[in-house]
Amino acid sequence: QVQLAESGGGLVQPGGSLRLSCAASTGIFGFLVMEWYRQAPGKLREVVATVSPGSSTVYSDSVKGRFTISRDNSKSTVYLQMDSLKPDDTAVYYCSAYDVRARIRDNYWGQGTQVTVSS
Repeated sequence: QVQLAESGGGLVQPGGSLRLSCAASTGIFGFLVMEWYRQAPGKLREVVATVSPGSSTVYSDSVKGRFTISRDNSKSTVYLQMDSLKPDDTAVYYCSAYDVRARIRDNYWGQGTQVTVSS
């Protein structure tokens, strides 16, 4: 069982920065692929960044060069550093995880944290 808890959302002006955190309550963090998704009103949920157990990263084109995903295995925590924020980044951000060893992928989800970029 994996429980995820996001924090760090809020209101920020365009061009500003925020750092999201996701703490995982699990003994298998080292085997988890960690992801950040977001969902804006009226839009589908989309993946924005992924970090593997070995810390390889992948970003969506919409955030590449502005967002940085990282993980601290000693704290069972993943971070999303968001810089140069734009109004289009406004969304609920979700932390998600799946076990890289699993034969069938089954994502775990956090409750989400709101990020609002507005002047």
